Amino acid sequence: MQDDLWRLSAAAQAQAVRSAEISAVELIDSHLERIAEVNPQVNAVTQLMAERAREAAARTDRRRTAGGTLGPLAGVPFTVKETTPVEGAATTFGSERFRALVAPADAPPVARLRAAGAIPIGHANIPTLVLAGMHTRSELFGDTVNPWDSARTPGGSSGGDAVAVATGMAALGLGNDSGGSIRVPAQFCGVAGLKPTTGRFPADHRVLGPDDPGPASQMLVTDGPLARSVGDLRLAYEVLAGTDPRDPRAVPVPAYGEPLPGPVKVAMVTDPGGHGVHPTVRRAVEAAADALRDAGYEVCEVPDVPRLDEALEAYGRITVTEFAPSWPVVRTLLGKGGDRYIAMAMERTPPASADELMKLMGTWMNIRRSWAGFLDAYPLLLGPSFTEPPVEPGLESRDRTGHDRVASGMRLCTVTSFVGLPAVAVPTGLADGLPCGVQIVGRAFREDLCLYAAQAIEDRLGVLTPVNPVPGALLRGA
Repeated sequence: MQDDLWRLSAAAQAQAVRSAEISAVELIDSHLERIAEVNPQVNAVTQLMAERAREAAARTDRRRTAGGTLGPLAGVPFTVKETTPVEGAATTFGSERFRALVAPADAPPVARLRAAGAIPIGHANIPTLVLAGMHTRSELFGDTVNPWDSARTPGGSSGGDAVAVATGMAALGLGNDSGGSIRVPAQFCGVAGLKPTTGRFPADHRVLGPDDPGPASQMLVTDGPLARSVGDLRLAYEVLAGTDPRDPRAVPVPAYGEPLPGPVKVAMVTDPGGHGVHPTVRRAVEAAADALRDAGYEVCEVPDVPRLDEALEAYGRITVTEFAPSWPVVRTLLGKGGDRYIAMAMERTPPASADELMKLMGTWMNIRRSWAGFLDAYPLLLGPSFTEPPVEPGLESRDRTGHDRVASGMRLCTVTSFVGLPAVAVPTGLADGLPCGVQIVGRAFREDLCLYAAQAIEDRLGVLTPVNPVPGALLRGA
């Protein structure tokens, strides 16, 4: 068992540490050995925190020996996205410019995971500044490789965490999502991921200074966990939910709501907006629907989700308007070619005037109202996280056609982020050797309903990871 500790679920790892079946140091060492074996092939873990992780594990073991109470994630190693501060480590954003930006304190979600006994084992790779594209390729650390096929992207921008979790280098990953950055890499790497409701988890994304960003950044970016199983995702969710004085957005809503009268209705949309869906993705949604029906859900295929194209346009205009003033400086920090993805978006979507922006903010609220009504009739929505199988690395930055194809592929993620809803990505199996998956979207602050449904799918369709990387050329396409 000692050689395979990294294979255990996060829940099993924590239980084994609490019961003294294993030591936390042994658990961390098992993962460090796995990282040494696998990371050279996939380049997911960027800054390894080996000695600090061992020291934290030793403190956990001493606490247990002294009769102290250990938390629900005792000894469990997790990776942290390069955007998110870990005390004493650099928050680089994958950029040479921030190589030495050492964090004075943990970000709120890191602190909550630590308080539950989990141990940060390393930072994980991202696209440079999370702006260089969907593919996880940073100026500072290079490309991260999809362990299933090196010719396919692992997705992003939380791609490093998804790969680390999928390959057993960490039991959990802490990413963030403002339009698919957890859910897309979860689908592409065969793991589970949770994007919470805006305000469910406390956060503080003021890494570069004391000022808060504008309303789009405040409302769209949500931290969330990745895991190999829905059960581990639920464990992380329970730890991360709550309030924190550092984040006035976080609200004291119970982690679990009142049960709904059954059977729970699930709206199924295979092709959001009618813009096209790959046959393997359609089959994945249909397989998940069959699993939910078998579990007692009432699955209803509906024509479409509310106001998708209008929401996508509003999302683009609002975010570009907020970002435009800083773009001349930011583009200089992205490294060679790293500005292509955002530059193409800004060429197509001009910033709004003040009057237009005020109208767009009203449109934003109105679209949220439409979705609230939709989810009043259907408490859950089943659909794809990305409407194609994993695409080739850097497709979104090569030309306009690739950019539009990737933007279209993640459209259901984009619109559900825009309206601030919770969603759980869950695998459904393999097609042509690549992972398939879906997402379950729910009413605001009903992550519990999403997790229950995702668990029903996983119970019937199985867990895909941990996986050994398929042999291939490292950093193909770099």
